[in-house]
Amino acid sequence: MTDVTSLADLSLLPVPHAGEGTGRAGSTSGEGEAVGEQRDRAVEAIRSASQSGENILLVAHVDPDGDSLGSAIALGLALRALGARASVSFDSDPFVVPRSLTFLPGQDFLVPPSLVAATPDLVVTLDAGSLARLGALGRVAARARRMVVIDHHASNTRFGDINLIDPDAASTSVMVTGVIDALGVELDHDMAVAIYTGLITDTGSFRYSVTTPDVHRLAARLLGTGIRHDLITRTVWDTHRFGYLRLLGELLGRARLEPEHDLVWTWCAYADLTAAGLTLDEIEGVIDIVRTTAEAEVAVVCKQDATNIWKVSVRSKGGIDVGAVCTALGGGGHRFAAGLSSTEALEPTMATLRAALVRAPRLPG
Repeated sequence: MTDVTSLADLSLLPVPHAGEGTGRAGSTSGEGEAVGEQRDRAVEAIRSASQSGENILLVAHVDPDGDSLGSAIALGLALRALGARASVSFDSDPFVVPRSLTFLPGQDFLVPPSLVAATPDLVVTLDAGSLARLGALGRVAARARRMVVIDHHASNTRFGDINLIDPDAASTSVMVTGVIDALGVELDHDMAVAIYTGLITDTGSFRYSVTTPDVHRLAARLLGTGIRHDLITRTVWDTHRFGYLRLLGELLGRARLEPEHDLVWTWCAYADLTAAGLTLDEIEGVIDIVRTTAEAEVAVVCKQDATNIWKVSVRSKGGIDVGAVCTALGGGGHRFAAGLSSTEALEPTMATLRAALVRAPRLPG
């Protein structure tokens, strides 16, 4: 098994990097340092690069979800307001915005990996827990003169020069809002669209336990800019092509309930995906249906990509820290929403995960 994930559960094989896990030489790891201090360092680096006219590259993780791409675009729009030279990129083949996120503003920022500067002055990564989560752009980030990491995954490897990591944040877009405020940029409608997209992605439209009073206060602030929250939510969560409905029926029909393991799971082979005419990003929501099974604590969906790698999405209802389980298997994520990737066949992959879940301690309450 190997690298992963976030709520999107999308990854490539790891990019070798000598500094991964401990930060780059001379970096500020952020461990033992207050989040506010990390934010100050990150803001100063971004402000300095903006004022100096440096080349700033904002990088979302591989095949980005709403939080990663929304955060990158929101920060890009703020930097544009400051007159900075900024662009946004992510590794995806082909280089296209996921169908559910094509409404996002600021897409003129987007630059394919093949066209980004070979050695950017400043790279800011958004919602990526490791250098490997940047895919091919991990090599570009490693060559940057300076790298700022902004993320809310507890499993983050702190691979930047400055690491703004807050596992208590509901989404990376929440953290980006704080950075934008500290830069003195007023939130406008387009920034709010991007931030709100990240917010509903990682809170499950405010259904998950990460939803706090502060999250609702931020949502109210974003709505105050005049965004159409109903249209954003409908596009992100409730709009699918007909092929998705037919494939969903097949995936639910083959779901397995294993009461002895407190587990429910299903899988989607790449052949299933291509037969339905869909892409991996279009079936991310399947896990949210599987996880509603009353008889199981943990839900799993295995999705095979074109290279025969299984992308494994894992969800817990609160009794098991699946983030710790997936991290131990080479993946990562949050306590109740995580994932991993496996180069093994489906049954060995599930056998390994099943054994890890059995060994995992139960959480109180």
